Amino acid sequence: MAKHSKNIPARGLRVADQIQRDLAEIVAYELKDPRVGMITITEVQVTPDYAHAKIFFTMLNDNKDVIKNTVEGLAAAAGYMRNLLGKRLHIHTLPMLHFVHDTSTSRGMEMSLLIDAANATRAADDEIGDAPAGDAAAAAGPKEEPAA
Repeated sequence: MAKHSKNIPARGLRVADQIQRDLAEIVAYELKDPRVGMITITEVQVTPDYAHAKIFFTMLNDNKDVIKNTVEGLAAAAGYMRNLLGKRLHIHTLPMLHFVHDTSTSRGMEMSLLIDAANATRAADDEIGDAPAGDAAAAAGPKEEPAA
Protein backbone atom coordinates (compact mmCIF):
# COMPACT_ATOMS: atom_id res chain seq x y z
CA MET A 1 0.00 0.00 0.00
CA ALA A 2 1.49 3.32 -1.12
CA LYS A 3 1.64 6.23 1.25
CA HIS A 4 0.30 9.55 0.04
CA SER A 5 2.85 12.25 0.44
CA LYS A 6 2.33 15.96 0.96
CA ASN A 7 4.81 16.54 -1.88
CA ILE A 8 2.34 15.60 -4.61
CA PRO A 9 1.35 19.25 -5.34
CA ALA A 10 5.04 20.17 -5.59
CA ARG A 11 5.44 17.59 -8.35
CA GLY A 12 2.78 19.39 -10.38
CA LEU A 13 4.70 22.64 -10.04
CA ARG A 14 7.94 20.96 -11.09
CA VAL A 15 6.25 19.43 -14.13
CA ALA A 16 4.75 22.81 -15.07
CA ASP A 17 8.15 24.50 -14.74
CA GLN A 18 9.79 21.85 -16.92
CA ILE A 19 7.05 22.19 -19.54
CA GLN A 20 7.62 25.97 -19.52
CA ARG A 21 11.38 25.59 -20.09
CA ASP A 22 10.97 22.97 -22.81
CA LEU A 23 8.23 24.86 -24.66
CA ALA A 24 10.33 28.02 -24.61
CA GLU A 25 13.13 26.14 -26.39
CA ILE A 26 10.73 24.47 -28.82
CA VAL A 27 9.07 27.76 -29.79
CA ALA A 28 12.39 29.57 -30.14
CA TYR A 29 14.37 26.96 -32.07
CA GLU A 30 12.10 24.37 -33.64
CA LEU A 31 8.78 26.03 -34.47
CA LYS A 32 8.77 27.39 -38.01
CA ASP A 33 5.24 28.87 -38.18
CA PRO A 34 5.52 32.46 -39.47
CA ARG A 35 2.46 33.52 -37.44
CA VAL A 36 4.36 32.85 -34.22
CA GLY A 37 6.94 35.54 -33.61
CA MET A 38 8.93 36.23 -30.50
CA ILE A 39 6.85 35.24 -27.50
CA THR A 40 7.66 34.80 -23.84
CA ILE A 41 6.02 31.98 -21.95
CA THR A 42 5.15 33.51 -18.60
CA GLU A 43 3.35 30.67 -16.84
CA VAL A 44 2.16 27.10 -17.26
CA GLN A 45 -0.74 25.71 -15.26
CA VAL A 46 -1.20 21.95 -15.30
CA THR A 47 -4.34 20.17 -14.13
CA PRO A 48 -3.81 17.65 -11.30
CA ASP A 49 -4.28 14.71 -13.69
CA TYR A 50 -1.83 16.23 -16.24
CA ALA A 51 -4.49 16.02 -18.96
CA HIS A 52 -4.40 19.73 -19.84
CA ALA A 53 -1.85 22.51 -19.63
CA LYS A 54 -2.75 26.16 -19.97
CA ILE A 55 0.23 28.08 -21.33
CA PHE A 56 0.25 31.86 -20.80
CA PHE A 57 2.44 33.94 -23.12
CA THR A 58 3.23 37.59 -23.76
CA MET A 59 4.40 39.50 -26.80
CA LEU A 60 5.99 42.88 -27.38
CA ASN A 61 3.36 43.77 -29.97
CA ASP A 62 -0.06 44.14 -28.30
CA ASN A 63 -1.98 44.58 -31.55
CA LYS A 64 -5.19 42.50 -31.44
CA ASP A 65 -4.72 41.13 -34.98
CA VAL A 66 -1.15 40.03 -34.26
CA ILE A 67 -2.22 38.37 -31.01
CA LYS A 68 -5.08 36.57 -32.79
CA ASN A 69 -2.73 35.27 -35.51
CA THR A 70 -0.21 34.16 -32.90
CA VAL A 71 -2.83 32.26 -30.90
CA GLU A 72 -4.04 30.58 -34.11
CA GLY A 73 -0.47 29.65 -35.04
CA LEU A 74 0.23 28.23 -31.59
CA ALA A 75 -3.04 26.29 -31.59
CA ALA A 76 -2.23 24.84 -35.02
CA ALA A 77 1.24 23.79 -33.86
CA ALA A 78 0.07 22.44 -30.49
CA GLY A 79 0.14 18.82 -31.68
CA TYR A 80 3.64 19.18 -33.10
CA MET A 81 4.88 20.82 -29.90
CA ARG A 82 3.18 18.15 -27.79
CA ASN A 83 5.00 15.48 -29.82
CA LEU A 84 8.37 17.19 -29.26
CA LEU A 85 7.51 17.68 -25.60
CA GLY A 86 6.80 13.95 -25.30
CA LYS A 87 10.33 13.20 -26.46
CA ARG A 88 11.76 15.48 -23.76
CA LEU A 89 9.44 14.70 -20.84
CA HIS A 90 9.04 11.22 -19.50
CA ILE A 91 5.68 11.34 -17.78
CA HIS A 92 2.77 8.97 -18.18
CA THR A 93 0.24 11.49 -19.49
CA LEU A 94 1.26 14.32 -21.80
CA PRO A 95 -1.07 17.27 -21.41
CA MET A 96 -3.06 18.85 -24.20
CA LEU A 97 -1.65 22.34 -24.77
CA HIS A 98 -3.95 25.37 -24.58
CA PHE A 99 -2.39 28.78 -25.31
CA VAL A 100 -3.69 32.00 -23.71
CA HIS A 101 -2.37 35.53 -24.20
CA ASP A 102 -1.28 36.95 -20.84
CA THR A 103 -2.38 40.56 -20.37
CA SER A 104 -1.16 40.90 -16.79
CA THR A 105 2.06 42.72 -17.74
CA SER A 106 0.28 45.35 -19.84
CA ARG A 107 -2.36 45.81 -17.13
CA GLY A 108 0.41 46.14 -14.55
CA MET A 109 2.14 48.82 -16.60
CA GLU A 110 -1.15 50.73 -16.95
CA MET A 111 -1.73 50.52 -13.20
CA SER A 112 1.82 51.71 -12.53
CA LEU A 113 1.27 54.76 -14.78
CA LEU A 114 -1.98 55.55 -12.95
CA ILE A 115 -0.24 55.28 -9.58
CA ASP A 116 2.61 57.52 -10.76
CA ALA A 117 0.11 60.12 -12.00
CA ALA A 118 -1.80 60.01 -8.70
CA ASN A 119 1.43 60.40 -6.72
CA ALA A 120 2.50 63.35 -8.87
CA THR A 121 -0.88 65.03 -8.33
CA ARG A 122 -0.67 64.40 -4.60
CA ALA A 123 2.87 65.82 -4.45
CA ALA A 124 1.75 68.94 -6.33
CA ASP A 125 -1.21 69.36 -3.95
CA ASP A 126 1.08 68.96 -0.94
CA GLU A 127 3.46 71.62 -2.25
CA ILE A 128 0.63 74.12 -2.64
CA GLY A 129 -0.81 73.24 0.78
CA ASP A 130 2.56 73.61 2.54
CA ALA A 131 3.36 77.02 1.03
CA PRO A 132 2.82 80.14 3.24
CA ALA A 133 -0.12 82.40 2.44
CA GLY A 134 2.06 84.96 0.66
CA ASP A 135 3.68 82.27 -1.49
CA ALA A 136 0.30 80.78 -2.39
CA ALA A 137 -0.85 84.15 -3.70
CA ALA A 138 2.38 84.49 -5.67
CA ALA A 139 1.98 80.98 -7.04
CA ALA A 140 -1.54 81.82 -8.21
CA GLY A 141 -0.15 84.53 -10.46
CA PRO A 142 -0.29 88.31 -10.68
CA LYS A 143 -3.58 89.99 -9.93
CA GLU A 144 -5.10 92.03 -12.66
CA GLU A 145 -5.81 95.63 -11.77
CA PRO A 146 -9.16 97.10 -12.83
CA ALA A 147 -9.04 99.23 -15.95
CA ALA A 148 -9.24 102.96 -15.35
